[in-house]
Amino acid sequence: MCNGCQMLSNLRDLIPGADLWPRFVRNESERFEARFSLVEVQKSQSAFFDGMAGSRMPIAVSHGEGRVEVRDNQHLQAIEDSGTMTLRYVDNMGNPTQQYPNNPNGSPNAITGLTTTDGRVSIMMPHPERVFRSVANSWHPEDWNEDSPWMRMFRNARKHIG
Repeated sequence: MCNGCQMLSNLRDLIPGADLWPRFVRNESERFEARFSLVEVQKSQSAFFDGMAGSRMPIAVSHGEGRVEVRDNQHLQAIEDSGTMTLRYVDNMGNPTQQYPNNPNGSPNAITGLTTTDGRVSIMMPHPERVFRSVANSWHPEDWNEDSPWMRMFRNARKHIG
């Protein structure tokens, strides 16, 4: 997450299946962004997001350098076609968005998380570790009980490890 995401994206040449990962650079707003945003989990091979595709959930954002930087339009299209995108910023209607502040860093195609082609390594800019408990959210449906839906991501990781 966040700084680890930036570091791993720069080490993509050493990580099998990460060759399409972009760099993460200064936010389009030229500011540090700290807020809640809405993301949708995309269908991918990510061990973290197993069974979560289509979920739309609020998430904490806290970064100054979270904008995806692609080499060109072909690189962006290759990412889209590869099935390695895990998270995308969406608006309140569930549509991918470039609109600030819903997309707080200006990432193209609202990309904010990716995985390797085999799903073993994932990177993301937002902070699910800050909102895995319901009480960490400013509002949540009563049926969330103790855990927010983000807890599933961590349980998936535990299940994957064995």
